[in-house]
Amino acid sequence: MPRIKAGDLSLNYVEHGRGDNVVLAVHGNLGCADWLALVLPLLPPDLHVIAPEWRGCGDSDKPEPASDYSNYSMATHAQDMLNLLDALGIEKCHLYGHSTGGIICSYMLVMQPERFRKVLMLDPVTPLGLQLAPGQIDVLAQMKSSYETCFAGMASAAPTLFRPESLTSVPQFADTTSAVQRALFERIIERTTVLSDGIWFGTPSNLAKEWESKALAARMPAMTHEHLLLCGGLDSWVPREHFEEMAARLPNARLEMSPFIGHSMNLEAPAVFAQTFANYFKPD
Repeated sequence: MPRIKAGDLSLNYVEHGRGDNVVLAVHGNLGCADWLALVLPLLPPDLHVIAPEWRGCGDSDKPEPASDYSNYSMATHAQDMLNLLDALGIEKCHLYGHSTGGIICSYMLVMQPERFRKVLMLDPVTPLGLQLAPGQIDVLAQMKSSYETCFAGMASAAPTLFRPESLTSVPQFADTTSAVQRALFERIIERTTVLSDGIWFGTPSNLAKEWESKALAARMPAMTHEHLLLCGGLDSWVPREHFEEMAARLPNARLEMSPFIGHSMNLEAPAVFAQTFANYFKPD
């Protein structure tokens, strides 16, 4: 993957296609660029996608987290993405955000609104943030220390890849899950081993701060860009009412629910997602 200096740190990114029709693709928490690995080969070559890895993720730099995780805030990640666009010489582009990548994109929209065109969000953490659940940090600590626990926890992000009855115990891949999907999911779990504590524990802490302040949520009426919110009916990570509230408060948004998909259509139904992605971002 290419690596570039963006502000005061270096970020890794994956690139697909060429041309001026650029989409900056921002992955979610506990993630990396691999979350689009099944989608990018299915996109047209004139759709230029840049998928960076956050600070603290993948092969990007991993600054030591501050005691309050302030250097891993959502606004900090957004500034990193803006710095990356500057470094690449990209003046204007579309945005795509998955999960926590959604709230990072929302920050980018209020920081430099003139820079962005259309916005596609897949099961986003909305500008509302997320309330820290009781025991969540303990669960994340267990996931960090155990591959099996991490596998089980992350399986809930892509539930249709697994036998439903196994999700409450030891997740087992469904017969319909392809060998490629299985291998990618296992690689994604392996890549959680390199995540900074600023990701493991800083992200939920900072999302809880967003939930408490509601400062970004108050700015939704100013996010006038065209939005498509694509959300799974089986998503157990972000409450459906958050999607509905975001769609209602944004001036130019529509919400499309996929009833038989979970939190990660990019893994669960990559061909369907690639078609939606390509159609949405095709030139007018």
